[in-house]
Amino acid sequence: MTEVIDSMSQVTAPATTRLQYEVAMPDPASHLFEIALHYSVGTATHLDLKLPVWTPGSYLVREYAKHLQDFSAVDEQRHPLSWQKISKNHWQVQTPNTHEVKIHYRIFAHELTVRTNHLDASHGYFNPGAMFFYVPGTEADAIAITIHPPDPSWQVTTALDPLPGKPLTFLAENFDTLVDSPFEIGTHPIYDFETLGKPHQLAVWGEGNYDINKIIDDTKKIIEVEANLFDGLPYDRYLFLLHVSANGYGGLEHHNCCSLLYSRFGFRKPDSYNRFMGLVAHEFFHLWNVKRIRPQALHPFDYDQENYTDALWFCEGVTSFYDLVIPYRAGIYDAKFYLKLLSESITRLQSILGRHTQSLTESSFDTWIKLYRPDANSRNCQVSYYLKGEIVSLLLDLRIRQQHQNQRSLDDVMLHLWQTYGQKDFGYTRDQLIEAIESVAEMDLTQFWQNYLDGTVELPYDECLNPFGLQVATDFGDPPLPYHGVTVQNQAGKAIIKFVDVASPAQKAGLKPGDELLALDGFRVQPDQLEQRLQDYQNGDSISMTVFHDDQLATHLLTLEAPVPKTYTVKPVTEPTDLQKHNFSQWLGIELEQLA
Repeated sequence: MTEVIDSMSQVTAPATTRLQYEVAMPDPASHLFEIALHYSVGTATHLDLKLPVWTPGSYLVREYAKHLQDFSAVDEQRHPLSWQKISKNHWQVQTPNTHEVKIHYRIFAHELTVRTNHLDASHGYFNPGAMFFYVPGTEADAIAITIHPPDPSWQVTTALDPLPGKPLTFLAENFDTLVDSPFEIGTHPIYDFETLGKPHQLAVWGEGNYDINKIIDDTKKIIEVEANLFDGLPYDRYLFLLHVSANGYGGLEHHNCCSLLYSRFGFRKPDSYNRFMGLVAHEFFHLWNVKRIRPQALHPFDYDQENYTDALWFCEGVTSFYDLVIPYRAGIYDAKFYLKLLSESITRLQSILGRHTQSLTESSFDTWIKLYRPDANSRNCQVSYYLKGEIVSLLLDLRIRQQHQNQRSLDDVMLHLWQTYGQKDFGYTRDQLIEAIESVAEMDLTQFWQNYLDGTVELPYDECLNPFGLQVATDFGDPPLPYHGVTVQNQAGKAIIKFVDVASPAQKAGLKPGDELLALDGFRVQPDQLEQRLQDYQNGDSISMTVFHDDQLATHLLTLEAPVPKTYTVKPVTEPTDLQKHNFSQWLGIELEQLA
């Protein structure tokens, strides 16, 4: 490592830039980025360095320091400096007789997600929050980053601007800006396009069955729809980074760019392609909601620990609501597909028993310990603020529309928040958020917040949908199967119980997650045979389930209960009134009869 770092030429950056980083990757197949930090300590007797433990937009302490190795420090004469590790992400270097410090370390990068780092022979990708130290007290200082590609054919793509005459050196005005600017380094193609007079780029790594022209055309439509909602675009240029891989999925928003990860063969089938465009719409909507319209608790960031807020239901739930409706407004899919996606969301939510236990505000606050760390009981005790927040946002939108005969909607709330808080770079408090929504709605929503935000009252689907000529229909399957309360998955040819519903017949009988299901009423059952076998039973029947629990054979007797809905479908009411038809056409822009 020393030879590689020593061969780097120190960055020539503005005189006010005390932090200058260099990133090399001489052996990409090793998955090791090699980093050098040049720092002017002045007369300080020690230097504190901290690596973030999380990345904004992904609310989990990910312990990026676990990937750091080979730390060393030298002075301007390359003499070793004494250092020690103070905590898991805190290094302290003694600097009593030096003005310049050079820090060397490596970062192992072998996790391809939108919030981590990945380096191999084909490319290098990194999130600065998972790569670079910050010096406490200097977070507002400018930072220079020079990239040393392993091959001259590799190019660097990032939302940061390069220094004049130095195409491989980039300047971030502060640490927050640096964290918000992922880097893609490799031979990836870059597609330039213009929308609403602003330059945009789409950089793609990986092979897949995507049609790049179609993606760009539809992305332009999404940009235009969202810009129309917020009355313009708040940037000079914007970058989309797209990674395609075998089974990847995810997105992470940034101030002037976003990272997207999608399945390489997920672009051909219309349903899968439409979901990809929903991902694009989601991350681009975050350009306003979260990155600029934000809770006070999310700025300034504390990169050392969790940053708590109970408003993630709005940050992510509202954005999830719009990632369904924006592609519809853009003409990427029709109203039938929009309602299909809405039906799927309701079905997922209604299948989660944790909706009776955890409120939206609790889900937001506890994301750091729950959402990204599912366990055998998660479905029984928690609910996603993305998913429930999406549906609550829909119901809120419909209530505002009904109150104002479709002349106001959640769109007006978002524009009001943008003008009041986002454009002025003010974070909102919970009370200010509620007040803003109610002022646009011109409604007292106290009961709504108590029931559906802070409480666990079942959501009033039909109450909100009926004025628009819609209802939620339940389907119990054909034939309806009696309820037992276990979710079984095929795991290496074995029927493994993955979940046991709270208060279900299975839980009452003593079945547990991790048990291997062997037999039903004494006869062997294969992983894919359970539903077929249950067709021979009905509500009230007693059956025995034989399992291996911790390699010990056990048989449990349970009493089956009445079937529960398998799917929920948003569909027109049987005989809609003229008012319902009018409200629907004002909402979605088509006639209700067109859904037939």
